[in-house]
Amino acid sequence: MVALDGGVVETTPDLPMERRLAHIHRSLNELIAWHEPKAMAIEEVYFGKNVRSAMAVGQASGVAMLAAAEHGVGCFAYTPQAIKMAVCGSGGAGKRQVQRMVGTLLGLPEPPTPDHAADALAVAICHGGGSGHRQAVAVAQGAGAPVRGERIAG
Repeated sequence: MVALDGGVVETTPDLPMERRLAHIHRSLNELIAWHEPKAMAIEEVYFGKNVRSAMAVGQASGVAMLAAAEHGVGCFAYTPQAIKMAVCGSGGAGKRQVQRMVGTLLGLPEPPTPDHAADALAVAICHGGGSGHRQAVAVAQGAGAPVRGERIAG
């Protein structure tokens, strides 16, 4: 497995939410047009103690799924525990361990930074190395719908 690209779409907190979401949407449209992916993997929103942050992340996830759907790209979602298990072998792995393992698995000279970029690469590793990859290939080849409702948009 090789990382073709990685990074973070950043917005400034002083902008209104709708402008921040529009920026994310435009950036993702450009990335999808450039890379022409067959699938998009995202992390399911974790509703911890900070509901406000969870709502903002949920809105950004919705914009990502919209951009994928507009390009006919199927979306697959994974829990944080499933991602950590796929990358580190433990669903309770910490952020630094995930960063180190992502760097190791992708043969990078050092762990990816910032940690959000490492998280995104970890989601891709989870999808690429598991059943989600097989389902995405089946969908792309026209073999039918994926199993167990893991396809959430597209």
